Amino acid sequence: MPLLDPIRHGANYVPSAGWFHSWLDLSLDAVRRDFEDLASIGLDHVRVFPIWPWIQPNPGLVRQRGVEDLLAVIDVAAEFGLSVAVDLLQGHLSSFDFLPSWVLTWHRRSLFTDRGARDAVAAYADRLARAVATRGNVFAVTLGNEVNNLYPSNATTAEASTAWAAELIEVVRAAAPGLLALHSLYDATWYDPEHPFHPADNVDLGDLTTVHSWVFNGVSAIDGPLGPATVSHADYLVELAAATSLDPARPVWLQEIGVPRPDVPEARTAEFVRRTLDAVTVNPALWGVTWWCSHDLDRSLSDFPEREYDLGLFTVDHRPKPAAKELAAIIDERRGRTEARRPALRCDVDLRTEPGRRAEVAPGSAFHAAWVRLRQAGPVAIVAGDRADDPCHLTARGIGSVLAPE
Repeated sequence: MPLLDPIRHGANYVPSAGWFHSWLDLSLDAVRRDFEDLASIGLDHVRVFPIWPWIQPNPGLVRQRGVEDLLAVIDVAAEFGLSVAVDLLQGHLSSFDFLPSWVLTWHRRSLFTDRGARDAVAAYADRLARAVATRGNVFAVTLGNEVNNLYPSNATTAEASTAWAAELIEVVRAAAPGLLALHSLYDATWYDPEHPFHPADNVDLGDLTTVHSWVFNGVSAIDGPLGPATVSHADYLVELAAATSLDPARPVWLQEIGVPRPDVPEARTAEFVRRTLDAVTVNPALWGVTWWCSHDLDRSLSDFPEREYDLGLFTVDHRPKPAAKELAAIIDERRGRTEARRPALRCDVDLRTEPGRRAEVAPGSAFHAAWVRLRQAGPVAIVAGDRADDPCHLTARGIGSVLAPE
């Protein structure tokens, strides 16, 4: 069996001191302590989140000090052998939205559809992409963190959403041609029939596909914290993405995954990490896994949803949690991976052209249930119906067909 490239393992960086507000009075010593934590468990990259309105407080102003702070954080990551992915529009973080005043109050306009707002965002993207491209440990620029969470407060349509992202991807590519240019969306794009960000955007725009797997979206209610639907959800999203892409070689980055409470009790955290990675890391489409998040949220900060406080691999005082210890052990065990032959389940819903049928593949749907049932016996690919070979045998009418191993 052919040997595949090693899987990348990293963390989404949430500062241990002051959360993202720490960008307002940046302490590089605090950043060093945090990155030392991440390097100590064998991670190879971080995804960082500069706060958009603090860098571009006016459409005509991109603060040089804000750009320099971002570059300083990237340089600290290099001290610990960490490569860096930079997100541009924050945007949405841990249930809070960060939008500049020039798209709010009497200035209210949609950043997705208003030409003036789009031009200002493009200028910001160009400036930051050019800056971070000067650092050799930066490998990717993502347009923003789950930018589809900024809808419906920013009105858009499917056509406008696609045009907005396509335009910005080209801005990033022109400014930083040596970096991956990426689009980041949460899973409504895969499961919500009415959502104006479509699956095709995820798999057509940018240089690889990103998915975010959260079992509090209803998956854990199907069969509990360690049930087959729960621990295979990340693999299911990677498979949906791979099946929807027209490029069979397009990689999929599991850009966010975490262990949320109460969906997964604290005592089951390590087992959830291992079972989830056992399921997804055998997937040949998988590029890497990036955990949300690096550090817990200090409980002196108020008004967050309860689950946001304890998602870190490390506590705010830098103690590794069970998830971190288990992840470190797994990284140490798995320096390589091999490609195995897999049976495939045909999906008769064309997510590219029939986004109104997305509920038919959502968690709990008949198709999802069939895939989870088959997945318990081993890895199962998903293939689009119009790109599948003749079926080997039918699993259920209206659900799909099982094909011979690929």
